[in-house]
Amino acid sequence: MKFKVTMKDPDTLYDAIGEAVEQAVSDTIGVDDNDEREALIKVRVDKVKKICGKWFEYGEYLTVEIDTDAETCTVVPV
Repeated sequence: MKFKVTMKDPDTLYDAIGEAVEQAVSDTIGVDDNDEREALIKVRVDKVKKICGKWFEYGEYLTVEIDTDAETCTVVPV
């Protein structure tokens, strides 16, 4: 049997992206200026949000298809 489930959580994706990008930027050598760091974070967050838009509709809806016969769970593209 196959069925789809749509989950909604408006903050989780954006929080996770923000934390991951901030960590990556803080690990970047040579980015010491706060204004430069904030600009770099904003650009990277926007880029990652765009990529995640393939799977997250409006940044908060994620649909998965569960196949109980194959025992799999697959993210459904938007």
